[in-house]
This record gives sequence, structure tokens and C-alpha cells, in this order.
Amino acid sequence: MSQTFRVDLRGIVDLLSHHLYTSPQVYVRELLQNAVDAITAAHQDGGAAGQAPRIAISSGEATGDGSLTISDNGIGLSEAQVHELLATIGRSSKRDDLGFARHEFMGQFGIGLLSCFMVSDAIEVATRREGEPTVLWHGRSDGGYALTPAPADRQRPEAGTTVTLRPRPGCEHLLTRRAVTELVAHYGARLPHTVTVDGEPVTGGPAPWERPEGEGAAERRARLEAYCEEVFGFAPFDVVDLGAAEAGLRGVAFVLPMPANPAVPAAHRVYLKQMLLSEGAERLLPEWAFFVRCVVDTTELRPTASREALYEDSLLEATREALGDRLRGWLVRLSVQEPARLRSFLRVHHLGVKALALHDDEMLGLVAEFWPMETNVGPLTLAEFTARYGLLRYTPLLDEFRQLAPVAAAQGLAVVNAGYVYDAELIDRFAGVDRSLETEQLRAADLTTHLARLDAADERALAPFLTAADPVLARLGCDLLVRSFEPSGLPALYLLDEDTAFQLDLRGAREQVDDTWAAILGSLRDETEPRPRLVLNHRNPLARQVLALADPELRATCLEGLYVQALLLGHHPLRPADTAALNQSFLGLIGRAVAGGAA
Repeated sequence: MSQTFRVDLRGIVDLLSHHLYTSPQVYVRELLQNAVDAITAAHQDGGAAGQAPRIAISSGEATGDGSLTISDNGIGLSEAQVHELLATIGRSSKRDDLGFARHEFMGQFGIGLLSCFMVSDAIEVATRREGEPTVLWHGRSDGGYALTPAPADRQRPEAGTTVTLRPRPGCEHLLTRRAVTELVAHYGARLPHTVTVDGEPVTGGPAPWERPEGEGAAERRARLEAYCEEVFGFAPFDVVDLGAAEAGLRGVAFVLPMPANPAVPAAHRVYLKQMLLSEGAERLLPEWAFFVRCVVDTTELRPTASREALYEDSLLEATREALGDRLRGWLVRLSVQEPARLRSFLRVHHLGVKALALHDDEMLGLVAEFWPMETNVGPLTLAEFTARYGLLRYTPLLDEFRQLAPVAAAQGLAVVNAGYVYDAELIDRFAGVDRSLETEQLRAADLTTHLARLDAADERALAPFLTAADPVLARLGCDLLVRSFEPSGLPALYLLDEDTAFQLDLRGAREQVDDTWAAILGSLRDETEPRPRLVLNHRNPLARQVLALADPELRATCLEGLYVQALLLGHHPLRPADTAALNQSFLGLIGRAVAGGAA
């Protein structure tokens, strides 16, 4: 058997008025929206010809009893329309028929008026449609309402609406002259109609998106910079005009002069038909554009039910792309007209531009030409590096670059550090776009192929010593190689690639967990058990002397010392076994020296 829902009207009113909106202060915005919509409807209906739009607010001080009134000379409502607009929640067909759902209007009378229940338990609306008598609507926060004809002394002389709020306990301060004036200035200072509070007009200067007649470029720039400092709290690096015709959007973007956290969504100031919608609107711009803050006005983007954010739909998505194109165009213009400023910008905001370059060829070319990357031969852009060396050799890990950079440079190998965010992906994409470009990824394990092997005679001479030294380093989980390389002042080099480091961490974890977890981790083990390498430099006199030592104990102590020194030079963390080797070699050598001195 079909049944209808039972609705607790008191609960619905409480839900909408206390939980739909983030702050009770929005009641002023909702009252202003209703008044502006009524004036717009009156002018479209033709009944307000020759009348100047008027929105007048009387605060608690002006009324004398703490109540607040707001009056407009808009279209007004008939008795039937009051039932439809003020006492019907969730039905739009009648509202559409009455003409209050077209895009020229900012809100809906019924939903917007509910916000007033956050500051008042009772709302009175005196309204008159042209050619009809004034009617009084009394709404209560418990969901009840009464509609009566207005007595003779309450008849309005003209069409329009007056809303009266009496403050609920604890909300009196929100209806005072000071509070109301601040809220009107905050939400409605950009409205096309003058709003007065206790007879005083509340107006703002030119809106950021406007271009007042006779204002020069320098004057406008100074005004916008002052606005940015006042509203967003920073002096902008640059100002970019924005526009999206499909969304009826116009505005400006202020480029941050300091780095921004890309993980924190950028919050923008958005007006809807010149009424402030939100100071913290997110997702207005593409994710990569976290280096700007915007103030915009739109006539076509849809607000959410609370009218405190933008509704996510295909139009907002298209607008986001259009605004991204504007910012992309600004970057391109900088690269052509002011390359020095572009470099200054990239030093601060390279992350956003690199994120864009991952899927935009134009930005990829800009990054390749203007963004200097770290290399072992000094800072170079990708364009400079490839022009100078041809082969784009890089390492994708920062720690590996630190290991390899000085040794690779001494062997004449130029290497790019691609260990920072997006750099390795950018190099891959750069190679994909430019098919003529050769790239090579240099890993720690690969460096040994670029180090000179010893001649046959030296290898035969060192063979017995290497055989004797292998067990020493085997205890530390390391293989021993001897190569000849520059710089000759470096006695030993510790090479650990990412895969080997993973296996070492896995092995250490297996030793510290129970049998169940050890079995699980064992399934990830590489059967070949790769090990890091300690490469002794045959060109280094000290390394040759260590290998030539006849005393096995002294040779083992020296090898342990070279091993730990190589770890420290490569910025590798020390395991307990490494710390023990450090102490043993250090104290052992001191003991030898003391004993020798005493003898």
C-alpha cells in the first residue's frame, strides 16, 4: 500500500535555517537578494518605469525596539503568490510561472527567507503587488504562518515589500546599525542599486572587474594592488584579467608573490550578479593554478542551495578550462615580452607550471627553455643541457644524484637531477614530444660501467687481497670492487640503487617481525639477493695501501673505516651494524696508533 512521507515542518525549518548556512550573518545577504530580485522583476514587468530602485534598511537603533526592517520598491506579491513563494519549500513549478526562476534572479524567496530564522523566531512580510492591496505574512520558526490583509494604517503607498525581523535572544547584536552596515558593505557593496542603512548609503568603490571611464592603466593597476592587499593580504606579483563569456564571468587574478601549498585548495572571492557569493570558493580554477587568487563576478554559474559555493556542473568545468587558458596565455606572454620576470615567477611557482607542463605542450616548451634544473655541471635548463651535451642523462632519485654527481662529473658524465617533484616525468614527456632527443637514466648500479677497469696485471696482483677482503665486507652485506676513477682524492664509493635499498629494508623488516609477517615479506624477496657495492679507487694512494696491507686484522679495520666513510659521504643512514663497524674501526685504529707510539 502506497503511503506519503510524514514531514515535521518544525524540523525542516530548523534544518534549512540553521544547518544549510554556515553563519547567521548571511541573513543580510538573503534579504538583499530577495530585494534585488523583486526590483529586477518589477523593471522587467514594466511596472516600475521611472522609479529609481530603492533598498532601505532600518537597524535596531532606528526602529527603537531592536527590530530590523528592509524595504524595497520591487514587484511585490499578491496573496496567492505569498502562499507559493513564502510558504512552499521544495516546489519550483509555481515559482517558475511567477517569473522568479529565470537566470536574471539570484535566489528564491522561500529558501532565502528561511535564513532569517537564524536570528529571529518570527518574520513579518508586508507586501503589495501593483493594483492589489497590501497583505501581511507572519512566519514562525515552528513552521506555522498566518496571512491576513493589512489594516488601513499598514497599507503600502506603492508596490514593494517590507520584511521585519525581531531578534531572538542572543542575536540582538546582529541587528544593530554597526553590524548591519558592515554586512551590507561586505555582501552588497557592488550591487547596481544603492542600499541605505538608517538613511546612509552603503557603497563601495569601483568593482575590481570594472574599468571606470577615464581610468588609466597605471591608476587601475594601483587600485587593484591596493584591493588585493586589503582583501587577500599580499601585494601581487602581477594582475591578470579574466573572462569567460559563456559563464558571463569577468574578474581579475592576483599572482601570489610567495610560494603556495599545492595541497591546500585555493580560495577565491566570487560574486553572483554583483552580490558576494563566497570568499572561499574552490575549484574555480584548474588544480595547477594554485599560485593565484581571484575575484570574479558571474551571471550564469549556478550557486548551491545555500548560495555559498558554486554548483559543480558542465558549465563550471568549461569555465575552469577557459580561465586556465587565460593564465596559460599570460605565462606565454611573459616568456616572449618579459623573460626575466618569467624566471622570477618560476623561481617561486615552478611547481604549478611544471604540473601544467605534464599535459600541455606549450607549457612544456616554456619549462624546458626557462626553468633551470640542477645538474652536476651547474644549473641548466633542459634546452641548454641538450644543446650542450646532446644525450640527456638523468637520475630520478635525489639520494642517487648526491652519490653519483661528483664521480660522474669527474668521468666527464653530465647528469640532470630529476629527483624533485615532476622532473622525471617532464624529462620523459620532453623525450616523447621531441623524438630526436636521446635520454639515458643513470642509476647507482650503472655507474660502475663508466668506471675504468684495471689492467690484467693489476687485477692478477690484487686477486689474493680481494679474496681476503671479501669476508670483511660480506659481514656488512656489501660486495667489493676495485676500479680506477676520478677524483683520485676519493678513496671509496658506496653504490646503492633503489631496488637494492628496497631489498635491504625488506630483509631488515623480516628480522624484526614474527613468523607470519616474515613469510609475507619473504614473498616479496628477490631471489638474486642484490647487494650494494663498495668501489675502491685504485687511483687513490690510500686505497692501494690498504689493499696491500699484509696484516689481515689491520686490513679489515681499514676496510671497515673506508666503508663507513663512503656511507657518510653518500648521505646514507647508518644501520646498527654500520655503527658498530664505525666504532670498531675508529677505536681499532686509535689502539694501533697508541700501541705503536708506546713502542
